[in-house]
Amino acid sequence: MRSLKRAGIAVGAAVGGFILIAASVLFLWPRPPDTTDPAIFAADGADLDYCSLPELDGNGPTAADIPKAYTPGCGWSRWPMPVLADCREPLVPDAADLRGLWRSRSGEAFHVERVEQCGDRVVVTAAGVIHDFHTDGTVANGSRDVGLWCVNTWVAIEWRDKVLSFRALGAPYVIVERERVGEHLRFSYPGRGAQLLERACRIPEAARAAPYSA
Repeated sequence: MRSLKRAGIAVGAAVGGFILIAASVLFLWPRPPDTTDPAIFAADGADLDYCSLPELDGNGPTAADIPKAYTPGCGWSRWPMPVLADCREPLVPDAADLRGLWRSRSGEAFHVERVEQCGDRVVVTAAGVIHDFHTDGTVANGSRDVGLWCVNTWVAIEWRDKVLSFRALGAPYVIVERERVGEHLRFSYPGRGAQLLERACRIPEAARAAPYSA
């Protein structure tokens, strides 16, 4: 009986220790040095026309020339200016062109996101966060940022048959996808399934301040 009790205490201590470590990693783990260009917060990105996209003709800075951007604190409250606005590096051969502003269609769960691309780099800005990453499939060059409830995130991203595929912690399972489907962007996210987003030129009034969507 005593041995069972000791075993139960040991298991409880192990579970408690795991929960404590997991919570520390998710909420308290130090974030990378912030290399975000302060200029992206100097003006309101909601005032721009997102149907006017830059030409990726190679005549300008490359993806590697522009500092990586991060979510400020636990989220922005005003749309930041585009991170890759000056980049002119053509997209890598395995990439699909997802650039632009995308919003949910009428009657569907409200969601708005901005996608920037050049070279092998992608920046997704939505719901108070900025996810800036290279698409080489590694955690080191993926999105190291925060998500819902300011939880630390580590995600590896790569192109798979023109589908932008996100793998948490570099695990083999894809949890988020983005791809072009005709004139729409298909966005698949845990808990909300797949959603077809339509192109927009302006930030909708309901999305000018974050957070506005889970």
